[in-house]
Amino acid sequence: MRARAAIGLAGGAVLAAALWWRKNPSACPYGQRFWVEAPHPVITCERLRAVLAPQPGERVLEIGPGTGYYTLDLAEWVGLEGRVEIFDLQQEFLDHVSRRAAERGLENVVPTQGDATSLPYPDASADAVVLVTVLGEIPDRGAALREIRRVLKPDGRLVVGELFGDPHFTGLGSLKRQAADAGLAYETHSGNRLAYFAHLTPG
Repeated sequence: MRARAAIGLAGGAVLAAALWWRKNPSACPYGQRFWVEAPHPVITCERLRAVLAPQPGERVLEIGPGTGYYTLDLAEWVGLEGRVEIFDLQQEFLDHVSRRAAERGLENVVPTQGDATSLPYPDASADAVVLVTVLGEIPDRGAALREIRRVLKPDGRLVVGELFGDPHFTGLGSLKRQAADAGLAYETHSGNRLAYFAHLTPG
């Protein structure tokens, strides 16, 4: 009985924390990076590559790279003539990914610290933008999506990845509405409504 009660209390605490976190969007702290290092079922690197269709020489902006779950593959896909800009609110994550890139001999990963609602990049300068389990962490998602729309080239694309279970999970319907308001058009998605990569373009 005591064990069941303890499990029930623990489960309730986790649920309460998740609900609080969902109502109070914020970035995952670096000290809890194990969450972003866990396996990503359905939203795999292979599926990201299929949806993004990266080309050698492209400039890709990844917002919220975490510890580099996708970053290093992105850097290899665009090649030495390409560039992967990683952008995060927390310098610790940028330093972590930069160390991993250096260990793998990748010199085309460029870190920048800042707020996603004010991207320090020129208009129409990115071939693609990638956000995976990040959009819901941004308090002003509309402003962030408008900034993404601004920095994307006219023929560029945005790939948003979401995984149910993330406290800040953004459903596909909600993403479509928010993106449309920011001038981004939904094209297609890979996966299902609980785990997907959505492909969007400037409208």
